[in-house]
Amino acid sequence: MESSRGPPSYYSILGVNAESSDEEIRRAYLKLAMQWHPDKWTKNPTQLGEAKQKFQQIQEAYLVLSDHSKRTMYNAGAYDLDEDNEEIEGFADFLEEMMSFMDDVRKEGHKKKYSRHWPLD
Repeated sequence: MESSRGPPSYYSILGVNAESSDEEIRRAYLKLAMQWHPDKWTKNPTQLGEAKQKFQQIQEAYLVLSDHSKRTMYNAGAYDLDEDNEEIEGFADFLEEMMSFMDDVRKEGHKKKYSRHWPLD
């Protein structure tokens, strides 16, 4: 689902969804990269600029979605292309752990009753 307020999502650029596997993302990238590679458009200079722009978007989308840490950050809405990779990896690990914990809680369906009072040790 694209928003008219911002740039298209990396998933929509590659024509995949957030649940797509790494292999599906890789295949979509290869197909689009071949289609929009600027070398294929040199004989059509009127569309060469558009091809370069689309190819750059495809490259950027794949750069993020093919990297597990970057993809986790992107999915959480916290990815910044200009940030330091070490910071991204550390925070991505934290987000991934938190999302895993939240999935576990959802799967349990609130079966456990938690006391409002913490036990005193």
